[in-house]
Amino acid sequence: MSLVENLNYKKGDFFLQIPRWEIQDHGITVLSGASGSGKSTLFKILLGLIPCPGMSWTFQGIDLAKLSVRERRLGVVFQNYDLFPHLSARGNLLFAAEARKVEAKETKILLDRLSTTLKMEKFLDRKVSLCSGGEKQRVALARAFIGKPRWLLLDEPFSALDEELREEARQLVKTSIEAFSIPTILVTHDLRDAQSLGDQQFKIKDGHLIHENFQEKS
Repeated sequence: MSLVENLNYKKGDFFLQIPRWEIQDHGITVLSGASGSGKSTLFKILLGLIPCPGMSWTFQGIDLAKLSVRERRLGVVFQNYDLFPHLSARGNLLFAAEARKVEAKETKILLDRLSTTLKMEKFLDRKVSLCSGGEKQRVALARAFIGKPRWLLLDEPFSALDEELREEARQLVKTSIEAFSIPTILVTHDLRDAQSLGDQQFKIKDGHLIHENFQEKS
């Protein structure tokens, strides 16, 4: 179990007050909420991009909140994927592995495995700028995995895809997370994401975190 405590953030009239948040250290935890509720703010606090003095995030005996952004070793997929368009899909993955100091031998193993799991063989050497939206999403996901993250954080990863691609993308994400056994936090406003992928669901409302059981609602 991962434990976030004393997450208190305020800016103007906006606030988040989360005294205690227990997150499963396996599977996918869904974080939902209305637009402007604070999903992205909470996401950035966990990443270390927004300071939150006094907060702790304990995972496997380590307080991640005390570490720098790089030291937290979190894999991230943003809404816009944030890839290097001038590099190939392979080049983006190799760059990420080098930045995370993954050894060359292990990088090759991971690259081969990710390419197979995410069905990237046909476009691995294609420039990202020439890839489709679905292909870019797979590259972004693979890039997050190749750094051997403690956690995977996904911020609306399907929002740039049309409806036909979303279901396929959901299944690929689920398969990949299960294959690599990395605990994941998925930020989304789409109920179908939660129902398809979520093992645990929380909702931000009025600055507070509410635990929901969407399975009972179905």
